[in-house]
Amino acid sequence: MPTAVVGYARTSTVDQLAGLEAQLRDLEAAGCEKIFQEQVSSVAAQRRELERALEFVREGDTLVVTRLDRLARSMAHLVEITGKLSGKGVALRVLSLSLDTSTPTGKLMLNLMGSIAEFERELMLERQREGIAKAKAEGKYKGRVPTARRKAAEVIRLKNEGKTADAIVAQLGISRSSVFRILRENP
Repeated sequence: MPTAVVGYARTSTVDQLAGLEAQLRDLEAAGCEKIFQEQVSSVAAQRRELERALEFVREGDTLVVTRLDRLARSMAHLVEITGKLSGKGVALRVLSLSLDTSTPTGKLMLNLMGSIAEFERELMLERQREGIAKAKAEGKYKGRVPTARRKAAEVIRLKNEGKTADAIVAQLGISRSSVFRILRENP
């Protein structure tokens, strides 16, 4: 049975059309016969096309991405995805790294690259926390102003007027969870 080369392309927003087009071009040049694509943040709860791609691939297939950050949002997420692929007998190819997990060296390099990326992110977050602590100590940092809570009176008024949660969300530009939190806190 012939194996398939399947591509996955993702950009964070619809404004990044050129980035998506470049990924599609590179995936086609890499021999991808089928490409799943989406424009959604990597931290989005659901990346439907990624899930479809992971369901689609079969033993012997290769999933191809242009860059590692197009596929996974963290080392834990990368391990989860590569575990699914490995369990199905599917290789992963990352074009920007010339990495192919169908080889032992490719598997080693993927784990090393992912670990280094996670380490760099942890260092960045640590520096960020230190900077925030210093700014707080100096009285220069107050934190993010909770925008939805400032609209609590409007949420309650609109609910009392009989508006649905969806109508309140649309009118005030806040999330459904914020609407329900405000209503729960103000019975």
